[in-house]
Amino acid sequence: MPIDLSPIDTAKFAAARRAARLVESGMKVGLGTGSTAAWLVRSLGEMVRDEGLRFRAVATSSRTAALARECGIEVVSLDEAGWLDLTIDGADEFDGALNLIKGGGGAHLREKVVATASDRMVVIADAGKEVETLGAFPLPVEVIPFGWRTTRALIEEMLVGLDVLGRGAALRMNGDEPFVTDEGNHIIDLHLNRIGNPRQLALVLNQIPGVVENGLFIDIADAVVIGHGDGRVEMRDLATGGREETRFDFVGRDNIFVDGEG
Repeated sequence: MPIDLSPIDTAKFAAARRAARLVESGMKVGLGTGSTAAWLVRSLGEMVRDEGLRFRAVATSSRTAALARECGIEVVSLDEAGWLDLTIDGADEFDGALNLIKGGGGAHLREKVVATASDRMVVIADAGKEVETLGAFPLPVEVIPFGWRTTRALIEEMLVGLDVLGRGAALRMNGDEPFVTDEGNHIIDLHLNRIGNPRQLALVLNQIPGVVENGLFIDIADAVVIGHGDGRVEMRDLATGGREETRFDFVGRDNIFVDGEG
């Protein structure tokens, strides 16, 4: 039965609804992972069913792939699709230069591969995800299971010389067991509070043996669609500096998604 949306769910749905209109028939599109991306997939499914939209999607996680197929969207592998026209994905934080932290849902490795194999990446987020400086949200670092404690120690040692406020590093858990990504790896969440130089941190992290990928997305996103709790949507294009604002009116919707972003 219909459920009235909270302000944050309204914001996520509005952003996803606007971004779905960027997808055109014949496109090859990367679909992100997380609560806002789930709204996107549902919106695209409605367009497939009601408007005859036809496109091929590359999912960034097994749960996004399952939801997309459930919604009638054709899902293919990245190898099958080749280069993508567009990727639309959420973010856990973004700053004014569209640097991102992603990986709250544990899918940032696949998300980064898909996003960088696209002509354009558009971020969808509620207004609360915008920050002046990245770092309040824990930074995910995907590591191989072998020797993960050693990898964590190397990360903590590396952080001493960098411009961050905190140096906490915790293995992400799923109940009593370590969280396992779709690629069979673990995640170490870094509690840094503030990241003074995201570009430097991203480069240094990926030089540590055992690290597969980190959740900093630098110079990858091209635009952001920001939803607000009153149904307003703002779209910002980084390249052109252009801004566009629209508004949606919602009374109630089904299917509230609460899992974390990417």
